[in-house]
Amino acid sequence: MTDILRSYTTLSASSTKAEVSNVLRSIISAPLFTIDASSRTELIKCLLRDLKTASNGSKPLSSKDAVQALLAVKELGKDPAGSEFLGSPANLSTLLTLASSFKDDPEASSEALRSVANALFLVEKARSTILDKEVDGGVIAISMLQKTSLPDHIFVLSRILVLITVPGPSFIRNLVEDKFHGQTAIEIIGAKLDLLTTGIVTGTKMAREAMSDILKLAFNTLLYYPKMVQTDPQTPVLGDFWDSKLDSLLAPALRVFTSLPPTSPGPIAAPLTHVIHTLITIPVTPELCPIWFGTNAIASPRSSQSSSPKHTSRSQTPATSGPASRSNSPVRTAQPTPASPKPSTLGRASSVIAPGRRSLSCSLPAVPNTPAGVLQRAYDLLDTAFAHYFPDVVDVDDSSVRDRRKQESPDNSLDDLLSPLVMLLSRLCAGDETSRVRIRQLVIPDDLDRSAPLEGRADILGRCLRLMTSVYHSRLKDSVGELLFAMCESDASILSTLVGYGNVAGFLYDKRILSAPPAPSATSSTYIPPAAATSINPITGTTNNSKQDLPEMSDEEKEHEVEKLFVLFDRLEKTGAIPASQNPMRKAIHEGKLG
Repeated sequence: MTDILRSYTTLSASSTKAEVSNVLRSIISAPLFTIDASSRTELIKCLLRDLKTASNGSKPLSSKDAVQALLAVKELGKDPAGSEFLGSPANLSTLLTLASSFKDDPEASSEALRSVANALFLVEKARSTILDKEVDGGVIAISMLQKTSLPDHIFVLSRILVLITVPGPSFIRNLVEDKFHGQTAIEIIGAKLDLLTTGIVTGTKMAREAMSDILKLAFNTLLYYPKMVQTDPQTPVLGDFWDSKLDSLLAPALRVFTSLPPTSPGPIAAPLTHVIHTLITIPVTPELCPIWFGTNAIASPRSSQSSSPKHTSRSQTPATSGPASRSNSPVRTAQPTPASPKPSTLGRASSVIAPGRRSLSCSLPAVPNTPAGVLQRAYDLLDTAFAHYFPDVVDVDDSSVRDRRKQESPDNSLDDLLSPLVMLLSRLCAGDETSRVRIRQLVIPDDLDRSAPLEGRADILGRCLRLMTSVYHSRLKDSVGELLFAMCESDASILSTLVGYGNVAGFLYDKRILSAPPAPSATSSTYIPPAAATSINPITGTTNNSKQDLPEMSDEEKEHEVEKLFVLFDRLEKTGAIPASQNPMRKAIHEGKLG
């Protein structure tokens, strides 16, 4: 028996409050290795036994000692022996009972719940044990979540539910389909999202942490439940399958996304990252478009200052994003789509992100003077994030880019941070024509200055095109390619015409398009880009200049260009994109042409 265990077991009804407090403090501050496994489990057993009778005045513990005693239990449970003991059905049940019985002491209740969360985290089998009928921990946790408004409790309860739902058990079906005091878990989660959004805006302690964990719970639910109820034997791609029982989670998630205040130093951080992950699991369908793009779904105190997208100009985005000129409408040929679904009453009354032509996918009419909403928010975030991580015209693979990311977010790569946001924009463009038109006009306006190489621009277009040749950010490169493709009607001809085939040749090659596609025509496409004019170089996307207008390169400039080509082909060779035998620079050196 260790000295600490002996000290606790010698406490009696006659022990003073100071004596009890000193013993509890010694347990809390004791290093893990100073208490052996048997003494640790015996201490937990004694503490839980005394805590169960503390509320009725029994000694040695009183209700005033509950916080310290439960903190001691939590510290003892951080060791494998302690966590295994706490992960038993009886002890999990006791801790949940204590959390409920100390409801008038939020700190004590929170410590009891944290002990449960730690046990679930450290002991995998406890995640199924807590769902056993004798514990019924899942129902208790969601019921407690429904009743609480304290961010600290929301955080711990969400963490417990996240750990329970990580493997995607059948309990997720109960969360969605059962009612807890008249509400489903989806409705409870939505209410807490709204509550925590207000808390974050007002700077409430623990609101951000609570928001992150409840969004993880939402993500688990949205990820697993549709798979449980789908009848299609094929496994769809994330976000391409859905169940209407989950619909009510979209509106509060959008309110979170459009209301979260900026973060520093990086523009993309939790809980924003978590709400983006949640949103990309939700499809952009005609049935959900009134929520995705309707003003009622995304209205917030901050949105009242938004202006109509019709009047949005480059001046409303970060200064590094390029020239302010924008064209109000794309060049289109009117080709109605018979297969488009008939708009509902709600759909006709709802607004969309951009003015102009009705969306052929969602069939929502444009309404002037509406908030920018999810599309503009996602675009502004991406523009800001790209300008932050890829300032000016820096090479996206430059070491300074990776160094900045390591300083600001050492646990996440730029692939992890930015790819989900790019994917969200891609899904909005793929599911809604109005969004495609709007993003295309923001990224590649009709009056784009094409006198210089597009990939050399210090705006979002230049950064996207530079990412298309990235070696270090492979997932981000692929995501950006899919975004450009989606906003160009998923038409290789439109994409290569707008940005030049040379800038997207690798991406199109991966899509089995092995040569430059023909320019779009009125018979083959519903959209004829202004860049289809004969004065635009189809390979570079820039304006054709006659040779006599170009100054002769100096010997130094020619040598510099050769060095750039050598580095480029050397990188392609090292990454396996081309074999050494097909490296033209290596061949020229061997033949003596670059003496």
